[in-house]
Amino acid sequence: MESEENPTNEKQNSEQNISVENSSTLGNPPKMPEENQTESQSVVIPKNDQKITTEQTQSIINIALKDLHLSREKLEIELKELSKKKVQIETELKSSFSGQSDAIARKVKGFQEYLTGALQDLAQSAEQLELVVPPVIVKPSPLDENKKIEPAKEQEVIPAVSDNFKPDESLIRRCFGQFVEQPDFYAEPWKLRRSLENNDIEMLEDWFFSMGGRGAQPSRGSRSKNALVAAGVIAILGELYGEQFQTLVLASQPERLGEWRRCLQDALGLNREDFGPNSGIVLFERSDSLIERADRLEERGELPLIIIDAAEINVEIPILQFPIWLAFAGSPNEIYEENELT
Repeated sequence: MESEENPTNEKQNSEQNISVENSSTLGNPPKMPEENQTESQSVVIPKNDQKITTEQTQSIINIALKDLHLSREKLEIELKELSKKKVQIETELKSSFSGQSDAIARKVKGFQEYLTGALQDLAQSAEQLELVVPPVIVKPSPLDENKKIEPAKEQEVIPAVSDNFKPDESLIRRCFGQFVEQPDFYAEPWKLRRSLENNDIEMLEDWFFSMGGRGAQPSRGSRSKNALVAAGVIAILGELYGEQFQTLVLASQPERLGEWRRCLQDALGLNREDFGPNSGIVLFERSDSLIERADRLEERGELPLIIIDAAEINVEIPILQFPIWLAFAGSPNEIYEENELT
């Protein structure tokens, strides 16, 4: 079997070879030698390589330029951000204490350098100056000169306080004489309708002529008797000044002021209308109000007569500046009784 198959295979191979040869001889031209083929290929290959390399380099350059542009844009953005941060930091430094202190320190340092340089220049210029000693001139002492005897100036004679009522002494003493006589219950208002004792007259003489109408007198033992003496003072000042004065009574409690009003109303023949801010007698519980009223009277050219109750232990100093005031000094027993009643 194998021998039969081999001859058939050989025949087939031979037939194929014959067909291939015929086709090559008929359809294909004669082949050139291998040397010529290699030469032609060596000439064409370099042109294709050049085209490929230029395209590649151009694409690489474009990519590189694109990367450079992107990096440049990124750098510009970073620079803008950094400049903004720089401005922000500078503003924070200026507004903060450390930044201000740093700026002050720089200015102080600069001024210090300028000052040291100026002092050095001043020292150098002072060294170059020629100092001249001025001549000493001895002048005679004013103690050695003959003193001129100046004429003695005439001293102004200031009248004493006790002389305030000296010009009106005759009128005042005539009133004293009327006070010790029988009381005149029908006398005109602001005239004394009661009589005084000799002790009361002595006290009034001391107050008018020794004290000049300014000072304290011992209490007569009760508020009614003190009000009677004060009524005599009001009657005399009414003869001297007319309606140009006003009586101001100081007592720190309403009950005491009420007693003063009743006693003065009875002794001088007054009405309720005579007691008030625009009348002849004004009653006060506080010193500051009395002082303010007295200042206003003096501004208007009127005279305030200040009467202080015996129960007032303390007297404000501004009251003592007014020209006419009478304070009754109560005894310890009298003050004690007043405190017990209150």
